[in-house]
Amino acid sequence: MTASREVTASVLPLRPLRPHRDDVLIAAAGLVGGVVLWAAGVFTQEARLWNGAWVLVPVAVTAAMELVRRTAPRTALVVGTFALVLDQFTRGSLATVVMFTDLAYAAVLYGSPAAARRIPRVMGLLTVVSTAGFLGWLRTPESLLIGVAVGIVGFAPAATGALVRNHRDAAETARLRTRQVALLAEIDRSQAVTAERARMARELHDMVANHLSAIAIHSTAALSLDDARTTRDALTVIRENSVEGLAEMRRLIGILRDSGGGDPEPAAAPSLRSLDALLAQAGTNGASSGLEFTLDDRRPGGRELPAPVELAAYRIVQESLTNALKHAAPGRVFVGLGVEPADTGEELTVRVDSPYGDRPGPRAPGSGAGLVGMRERVALLDGVFTSGPVTDDDGHTIWRVRAQLPVGEERDGR
Repeated sequence: MTASREVTASVLPLRPLRPHRDDVLIAAAGLVGGVVLWAAGVFTQEARLWNGAWVLVPVAVTAAMELVRRTAPRTALVVGTFALVLDQFTRGSLATVVMFTDLAYAAVLYGSPAAARRIPRVMGLLTVVSTAGFLGWLRTPESLLIGVAVGIVGFAPAATGALVRNHRDAAETARLRTRQVALLAEIDRSQAVTAERARMARELHDMVANHLSAIAIHSTAALSLDDARTTRDALTVIRENSVEGLAEMRRLIGILRDSGGGDPEPAAAPSLRSLDALLAQAGTNGASSGLEFTLDDRRPGGRELPAPVELAAYRIVQESLTNALKHAAPGRVFVGLGVEPADTGEELTVRVDSPYGDRPGPRAPGSGAGLVGMRERVALLDGVFTSGPVTDDDGHTIWRVRAQLPVGEERDGR
C-alpha cells in the first residue's frame, strides 16, 4: 500500500500553492473592470434588492476565486456560482459574469478527470432545464434568450474547456508515446549491440583459442625439453597454428569490416564438412600429449542441416577439442554426431568424450569462457547442453560434452 502511494505521488504533478502569474493578472483585470463599470454606472439589470456598491461584492468574490482557478478549480467554481447568484440580487455587473465563465472553463481544464466529464453535462442540463422552465413560465419567445444566456455563461465555457483539455491530453499522450518509442528503440539497440558483441566474442574465442592453446603447449615443451627433434617438431606445430590462426583472424576482421551483408552468420562460416580437417589438426597438435582423436559421424548421407545448426555444432566440437588439448589425460578423444528423433521433429546430437584426470607435461591455462560460449550457442538454438565428468561403459572417468540441437520438423520421404 505504501509503495502504491509513493508511485502515485511520483506520477501525479503537485499543484503549486502560490497563484499563477496569469491568474493574478486575470483577477486584477476583473476587479478593476468591475470597479470601472460600477463607477461608470454600467449594470446588467434594473434596480434590485441591493443597489449601490453592493454590486462590487460579487465582483470581489469572483476576482478572489480567479486566484485559485488552477490550484482549487472546483472550489473556485462553487464559490463563483454563489457569487453569480448573489449578483442577481444586485444591479449586476458584466465583470462578474465574464469571470464566472472563466471559472467554469478553468474548472474543466484544470480539474480532476471526473469533474471534467461532469461539469459540461451539468451545464448542458442546466441550460436545457432553464430554457424549458422559462419558456413554460413566461410563454414568450423572448424567454428563449434566457436559455441562450445560460448556455453562453455556463455550457459554452465548460464545453470549450473540455475540448482544450482533450487536445492537451492527446498531445501529452503523443509525447509520452514518442518517448516510449524512443526508449524502446534505445533498448533494442543496446540489446542488439550486446548480442553482436557476444557473438563476436564467441567467434573470436572459438577461432583463435585452439591455435593459441597449441602454441602455448608446444612452446612450453620446446623450452622445457633439451632435445633438438622435439624442439623442431614443436616449432613446426607452432608455425602451422600461427599461420592458421592469423588466417582466421583476417577472416574475422574481413567479416567485421563488411557492412553490406545482412546475414546473422558469415557466408564463409565453417560447416561439419570440415570436421575431418579439424580432427587432423587436433591430432597433430595433441600427438606430443598422447592424445588420439576419432570421429563417428552417423548422420544420414547427403543430409544438409541449417547453417546456424552446423556452425554451432562445428564450434562446439572445435572448443571441446581445444579443451581436450589443454586438460585431457593421454588417451582417445571421441567425437560423435547423429540425427535423432525428438518431440518437435529431429535434433542433431553432438558428443565429445575425452580422458579425465591428471596429465603429464605442459598444460595451457583455461579461462572457462569456452563452456560459457558453447552453452550460449546451444541456448540460442533452443537446444540442450550438458558437460561434466561421467563414467563410461569400461568404468573409466571421462569428460563428456553433449549438445542436442533442434534441426526442424521431420519430413516424409527422407
